[in-house]
Parts: sequence; C-alpha cells; structure tokens
Amino acid sequence: MDALLLIDFGSTYTKLTAVDMENEEIITTTKALTTVESDIMIGFQNAYSLMEEECKDKNVKFIEKYACSSAAGGLKMIAVGLVPDLTAEAAKRAALGAGSRILGVYSHELTLREIRNMLENKPDIILLAGGTDGGNKDCILHNAKMIAKNVKDVPVVVAGNTKASDEIEEIFNEHGTYYKITDNVMPKLNTLNVEPARSAIREIFMEKIINAKGMDGAEAFINGILMPTPAAVLNAARILADGTDEEEGIGDLIIVDIGGATTDIHSIADGEPTKPGAMQIGLQEPYAKRTVEGDLGMRVSADSLCQSIATRKIKKFAPNLKYNVQERCQYLSEHVNKIPETDEEIEFDEALSMAATEVAMERHVGVIESMYTPMGKIYSQTGKDLLKVKYLIGTGGVLINSHNPEKILRAGLYSEENGKYLKPQNPELLVDKSYILSAMGLMAEKYPDKAIRVLKKHLTNVSYNRRQRHGA
Repeated sequence: MDALLLIDFGSTYTKLTAVDMENEEIITTTKALTTVESDIMIGFQNAYSLMEEECKDKNVKFIEKYACSSAAGGLKMIAVGLVPDLTAEAAKRAALGAGSRILGVYSHELTLREIRNMLENKPDIILLAGGTDGGNKDCILHNAKMIAKNVKDVPVVVAGNTKASDEIEEIFNEHGTYYKITDNVMPKLNTLNVEPARSAIREIFMEKIINAKGMDGAEAFINGILMPTPAAVLNAARILADGTDEEEGIGDLIIVDIGGATTDIHSIADGEPTKPGAMQIGLQEPYAKRTVEGDLGMRVSADSLCQSIATRKIKKFAPNLKYNVQERCQYLSEHVNKIPETDEEIEFDEALSMAATEVAMERHVGVIESMYTPMGKIYSQTGKDLLKVKYLIGTGGVLINSHNPEKILRAGLYSEENGKYLKPQNPELLVDKSYILSAMGLMAEKYPDKAIRVLKKHLTNVSYNRRQRHGA
C-alpha cells in the first residue's frame, strides 16, 4: 500500500507515523530516543527499524517522507521592537506562532550590553520589528545598524516599519548580513499582521537552521524538513478547527501540550468578548495563538515549575502526597528520562501536570476586570475570551499515558474562584492518544483534506459529560 512517513525529531524522542493514504488510517507509530548529541539519524534509524518490523507483513511503500523538528533546542529566536507592549510584543507573538522558543524580547534602542546578552543566548534567528508603517523609523534603523555591526552569522527577519526597508536593506548589504524583509507585524496601532513574518521565519528555518542543527543527513533522506514541531502542531490545530474546502472543521479549539521542558497552549478562536458590554483593550490577539511556558515542564523544567507555582497549588491536586514537593521536583529535573511506576509517582506526575495546565491556561487566556465609572459599572477585557471554546485537546506524554486524562484537562477549565480568567467553561475533552498532532500538521501542508479526516478519527473523547449524554 502507498503510505506517507511523517517524522518528528523531538527533543527527547524521534517519533514516526505511517499513514495509509488510500484508507486515510494510521498504520502504526514508533519512537526511539533522539540522538542529536552524536548523529540524529541513529535515533531515526532505530525508530525506522521498529517501523519496518511493524509493517513487514503489510506491503507498505513510503511514497513521501516529511519531517518536523524540535531537536537541539528547537528554533530559538530573539524578538526586537520599539515599545514593549506594542511592536516588541507583536514580534514575540509572530515568533511564537512560527514555532520558536523565545530567548529574549528587547525594545527601544539596543545597547552593546544587550547585543552581548543576545549573542550569549545563541539565537538561530533575530526578528527585527519596530514602528507602524509611516511612523517612527529612528529606532528600527538604529537597531539594524547595531545588529549589522555586531552580530555575525545570525539571520535576521525584518518585519517593522516598511518605510525603513530601503535603508535597512542598504545597512545589511553593506555588512553582509543574511536577512529577509517582509510585511510589518504591526502596520497600524494595535493591529497584528503576523503571517508574513511567520512565513519568512519558516523559510530561514528550512534554508539555514537544518544544517546548523546537524540535520543535513536527515534532509537528504526525506522530501524536506518542513517546519519546527510547534508550528506543525499549530497547523494541525488550525486545519482541524477551520476545515478545508471539502471537509468541515470542528470549530474553536484549544490544545494543551504538556512536555518535559515546556507547556505549550495553542488556541484557534477570535477571542472576541462574550460578556455583554465588555470592551476589548490592548494589542489585537492572533486568531491562531501559541504561548510557551518554559518554567512549566514535567522534567527538564520541573525545578522551575516548583519555583513558579506554590507548593500548596500542587498539593491541591493531590492532597495526600507524602513527597516533599521541592525535593521531588529537583529529582525529576535531574532524571529527565524517569517514567513514573508506582501509584504515588503517577499521582505526583499528574498533580504537576494539573498545576502546569491551570497556570499555563491562565497565562494564555484573556482577563476580564470590572471598573466603576460615572456611567456605572463596565467591564474591560485584555486578551482572548475563550469561555465558549468547543474543544479542549490534550497531548504530551503525561496526558497520553494517563489513566485519567480528563482530570488533568479539567484543571484548565473556568472556575468561579478565579473568574477573571476567560478559560473554557464546558468544552468537549479530547486526547491525542496516538501522538499524531504534529504529524497531521505536516501532512496538512500537502494533503489537508486527508489530514483533517485522520485527525477526526484518531482523537479520543474523554469528556465525562459527553459519555453521560450518550448513556455510556
């Protein structure tokens, strides 16, 4: 049978998914530890050998092979803008939507100290923004000169005031800087335009970053490394929500991706106010939004999670725990491959994941606040209102392996206790049990109709309310 091989070079595991193209079914999935320290193809070959064993009696022929990657730290970026809450924030959102990990956000005129700090973090790409179209040019021109003179071998995506583009082009050409100029991420005040910057970032990822990550051997084997893994997940989310010309989408949704190093939240929704009379304030929110919480991971960042979240919050989800929370989190951060085995270890992991889900959702969603004016009480909303989102989808090892993933996902729902956070109230709860979201995001680049149909088949409903309605 003709099949598609979809590869995710993850930070810990290299995951392979084989798809029967005719029947639109998952044939099998395999994984092996990623071997980025030596040769990334060793880990791939280990996973591929398992795949061949699984498929040996099925006459599988891989007609195409596509891949995404978050290995070697994934795509790491610096965002630079004019005002912290405006163009710098817009640049950050564009970079996150492109699947990157943000190492730092800088605003106003860059100093040499800040440039040195940037270089210490070893970014893969710098996103340079600043000024609305026709507005202030001085800052972005100053920053372009500082980058051109002091930063070598780091590509730059320019997505700021378009009236400065000609001068920036001259500056970068003079110093031999590799750059791409695209549309402004904030062409008008409080208006986002992130898609052109995302596309430029992805082009550089394919042209430059693959070799820098030692993945040129992988690129020779497959049809092309298409995108960073988080971008593939966001792509899957968008195609599932919106559908295609031939296949209807399921509507607004949120994905909670709980990993060892970060907890990522993706939302596909306009986020407009649902409370009567509420006014939206602040920077426009992207329809397809991704946030990354680098202090909320289950292993690499477990110690940071413990420091970011009060012990009592973790114990709230597992009140009978005997572990010292701080000691256990430090142990997990030092033993990143630790798989929970005993009931107590499982309970602790699930408590951590619930705390991470609750806090990550609070950071992602909008906030509504009331204020009193001479006209009476009014409400202001900052960020996205996700109260009415239809689906909350969980992925990541702790959710996939949990016997009670519903409990973990429910930690991310709206609560009267913290009613200012506009988290979903009563969504259907789904789990990516086959770990295929990133694979389907890849597949959707060329076969969107097939990708959405496979997703609909393979997401597992764990919602108690739905089971009750159906009499299960």
